[in-house]
Amino acid sequence: MHLVQPSDMVENATYDEIRLGQSAQLVRTLTLDDIRAFAAVSGDTNPAHLDPEYADASLFHGVIAHGMWGGALISALLGTVFPGPGTIYLEQVLHFSKPVRIGDTLTVRVSVSSKDDEKKRLELDCQVQNQRGDRVLHGLARVMAPTIKVRRPAVHAPTIQLFDPEARLAALLAHGRDLTAVRCAVVHPCDAASLGGALAAAQHGLIEPVLIGPERRMRELAEELGLDFSGVAIEPVAHSHAAAARAADMAAAKQVESIMKGSLHTDELMAAVVTNAALRTGRRMSHVFRFDVPSYYKPLYLTDAALNIRPKLHEKADIVHNAIALARIMGVAQPKVAVLSAVEMVNPNIPSTIDAAALCMMAQRGQIEGGILDGPLAFDSAISAESARIKHISSPVAGDADILVVPDLESGNMLGKQLEYLGGAMMSGLVMGARVPIALTSRADGESARIASALLAKVTAHHNRLVPP
Repeated sequence: MHLVQPSDMVENATYDEIRLGQSAQLVRTLTLDDIRAFAAVSGDTNPAHLDPEYADASLFHGVIAHGMWGGALISALLGTVFPGPGTIYLEQVLHFSKPVRIGDTLTVRVSVSSKDDEKKRLELDCQVQNQRGDRVLHGLARVMAPTIKVRRPAVHAPTIQLFDPEARLAALLAHGRDLTAVRCAVVHPCDAASLGGALAAAQHGLIEPVLIGPERRMRELAEELGLDFSGVAIEPVAHSHAAAARAADMAAAKQVESIMKGSLHTDELMAAVVTNAALRTGRRMSHVFRFDVPSYYKPLYLTDAALNIRPKLHEKADIVHNAIALARIMGVAQPKVAVLSAVEMVNPNIPSTIDAAALCMMAQRGQIEGGILDGPLAFDSAISAESARIKHISSPVAGDADILVVPDLESGNMLGKQLEYLGGAMMSGLVMGARVPIALTSRADGESARIASALLAKVTAHHNRLVPP
């Protein structure tokens, strides 16, 4: 019997070498990622394979593999093991006996049942059994066997990096599932993205929007977009400056518990918040991004990439405090904070390394609480355990960071946009350090980013009811 070839070489069996009854097998265990990858490649998004709620109510009472996933395993065995490279698939008959579920280990076996010497063709009996010995799939394959011997280095399959934005968003929204919507001042939502995003957040039960802006303009936009304004509160004001001031006043009077930026500039909104003494706390306000990055196994928080341009050391301490606060609110019990620079050694010529070392000392002395700090760390050392190992960095943070603290706004802004546009990350964000959370979305942000940011604001607002900032 042929088994799976060693990973470094692949060798076929030619027609003349093959005997009747000769067989080969491979073994494979089904994972959720296998199902998702097969769906992505084939386009078969049948909910029986991808929707647990639907699948549980189906005949099979749970998620099952695509039937042709088992067929693909037969193809893999024929094409790579026996007969191997040079085999030409002619026909396949399959019978599906039992469903295959996540965690099932399949043994795929093919055996030669007939040979056609004239055409160099084979018929192979195909049997697929699970770990209990149940036959889940069987059939007959007809192939043209190779006639030329092949032995060469194996070609390894490319790595598939699975990322499901909808699933990630659903998982994020689950954080606030049991919380009531919070009243939110939506400031000057006078473009399609900001108005549509606010109403979508309301539909998800995240906010009770109070739309602050020119009423006629907002209503005309809603009619143009086919959006329903029924039951939505409106605070009519003449322009964006007035909208920002009205939102700040409403937050100060506790008429709203959160603020969401619409189609106005960030500095315009934040000027109204900062100059309203009732909204200020003892800390400097700063922005915290939350990213779901396809290549990182947990959410990654980034600060400050939106408000503080060149923060001083004491301002960075507040920035770190705010980021730790948000991460903890979102369920990270003790966030690991990487204070970033270009190198891991303190260098007097690189001011960010000195700030990083000082922040870590402040944490050791109890001046920054709730997280584990380390720095200076380069970006690769902060998020890659392998990079940290190669550099001989022994740290509870290196390679496992929850929060990245950047030296300044420029570096943070570039890093954040690289994660989103090149890394495919799903982004949301919040201003912390004020009396109310502020969803500070960008004009380029899509609906999912606005919904996710509204979720952060909702969870934070509920936290603030218990522990006022």
